[in-house]
Amino acid sequence: MAKFESQLDLHFAALADPTRRAILARLARGRASVSELAAPHEMALPSFMGHLRKLEAAGLVVTTKEGRVRHCELSPEAFAPAQDWLADQRAIWEGRLDRLDDYVTRLMKERKT
Repeated sequence: MAKFESQLDLHFAALADPTRRAILARLARGRASVSELAAPHEMALPSFMGHLRKLEAAGLVVTTKEGRVRHCELSPEAFAPAQDWLADQRAIWEGRLDRLDDYVTRLMKERKT
């Protein structure tokens, strides 16, 4: 369980930043070079590389080097732990809201009688 939670921490830390989310959104359209990914962001390349390293550490992005060009792509299966956790949270909250709805409905019926 600790490894799963550690991986979730890495995922959510990576997703917490708008620059990293923008990188992931771009990679959802397909593979791109580091320079393509960095172009829309107004920051020095070393700062941008820090964002890529965070995404790689979380396992969300995989980079490969071809000659002098480094390409990045999504690792879609890496999103599964976060998706599973979110699905579990959704189920918990939907259950709670259903119980609350039942309770309020019952109270309303009791008031009418």
